[in-house]
Amino acid sequence: MTDHTSLPAGLPAPEDDGAAEHLPGMRVPHLELPATDGATVDLGALGAGRTVLYVYPLTGRPDTDLPEGWDSIPGARGCTAETCGFRDHHSSLLAAGAARVYGLSSQDTDYQRELTERLHLPFQMLSDVARSLARTLELPTFTTSGLTLYKRLTLIIRDDVIEHVFYPIFPPDRHADQVLAWLSDNPL
Repeated sequence: MTDHTSLPAGLPAPEDDGAAEHLPGMRVPHLELPATDGATVDLGALGAGRTVLYVYPLTGRPDTDLPEGWDSIPGARGCTAETCGFRDHHSSLLAAGAARVYGLSSQDTDYQRELTERLHLPFQMLSDVARSLARTLELPTFTTSGLTLYKRLTLIIRDDVIEHVFYPIFPPDRHADQVLAWLSDNPL
């Protein structure tokens, strides 16, 4: 069994390839995605205030192997640990000015629902199986084991416009701390 909530030593850090430089200032498109509570969320109509949308490649499950060579792909490992960080900092993120927090991956809603229940997440996960957001905003992706997955990044969306982007993200288990610090340093 692999412990997906902690990171092994020696993971390779991702390099900034410039693939997210175009995002700040872009309007988020109207794109309806299913959430783990059964609702549909329109990313282009999130409402007033700030939304933290962290995008990740693939969360692990205790009964499912990660793709072969996962730990050697820079930035791939750590999605579950990152999600636990957002869970643990959820109330602090809201207190620091986030109106809402979402996680997003290309995994299907049933897979994400299991994660939401297992980790007791206080926020919804969004499923983008078709990677529509990647195509619309030209978000970075990578391919492994026949899967095309999102590269890890976080969008701070304010009034439906991308205000700030975290990319690349490393280490992912401490990323929620980085987002919290940014929100605290950039009050509304």
